[in-house]
Amino acid sequence: MRRVFLGSSGLAVSCLAMGTQTFGWGVDETVAWAMADRFLEAGGNFFDTSSTYNSGTSESILGSWAKSRNRRHDIVLATKVFFPTGEGPNDFGLSRKHILRSVEESLLRLKTDYIDLYQAHCFDMSTPLEETLHVFEHLVRSGKVRYIGVSNFTASQLTRAIMLERMRGWSPLVSLQAEYSLLVRSTEWELLPTCRDEGLTLLAWSPLAGGWLSGKYSKGAAPASDSRVGRGDRWDDQPEQRESELAWRVIDCLQQIGRDRGKTSSQVALNYLLSRRACLVPIFGARTLAQLDENLGCVDWDLDEKDAAILEATSRIPLPYPYCFIERYTRRREA
Repeated sequence: MRRVFLGSSGLAVSCLAMGTQTFGWGVDETVAWAMADRFLEAGGNFFDTSSTYNSGTSESILGSWAKSRNRRHDIVLATKVFFPTGEGPNDFGLSRKHILRSVEESLLRLKTDYIDLYQAHCFDMSTPLEETLHVFEHLVRSGKVRYIGVSNFTASQLTRAIMLERMRGWSPLVSLQAEYSLLVRSTEWELLPTCRDEGLTLLAWSPLAGGWLSGKYSKGAAPASDSRVGRGDRWDDQPEQRESELAWRVIDCLQQIGRDRGKTSSQVALNYLLSRRACLVPIFGARTLAQLDENLGCVDWDLDEKDAAILEATSRIPLPYPYCFIERYTRRREA
């Protein structure tokens, strides 16, 4: 598995990141350890978790595994802060108080004395952005955090953060974690170009659109009872990630290309992101070793230009104003 540098930093990470939200939820510790071992054996070194995944169980399982393997220096641990860790009024958000408490709890669960990538899990409209970035800088200077990133920011919020850090001389952001897939392409309108222009890596969460691009769903067929849709576990699905004509067109396209190439829908969908987008690392999850192995099959090959163009056209969604206005007149000028 090839390596890339995270943002403009010298931190080398695998071109795929293993998301561990399933650790402690559908995946027990034994299976989680086996999956982490398999990912490491395949050349992966980048693991993503959060302080609130399964009430901290994800961090605890990942930390126990990393400590048992005695390879802390070989792996890159990323975690996040924002969502509630308790019932108190200060157990939520990106205030100095919550961040400083949350980072200590994450360090304990991860059984390490430093976090490689510490991320704001969501923009906090109740806390001044400068307060959040200031405490992040404190964590970097203290050695408890090596690099910082953000997640679920708008392009303007991301730009404000970048400008504040430059003005204050603070450690720069190296990444933005945002949802991105063939079904959720609005990330391309501003977030992806901003990351490219500012030297940040886009960490794409839900690159299989909550399982919709995995090939497990067929139009007119009842979903499997152990799938997300079958369980009714769809709290974070975007409107695009439902039974729409767009979704079925993309799924059909993935399945056809997969049959032609001898690949699965998941492998084609992940490879599309890897081969067609610079400065991007998909974060994939798995509930079984079989799912993990299937997802790992997306590397070491590339879609040809024809297939990529078909996927691009099939999944394209109409641009809203002002993007459509700008694109229309840009094309006229270039014609």
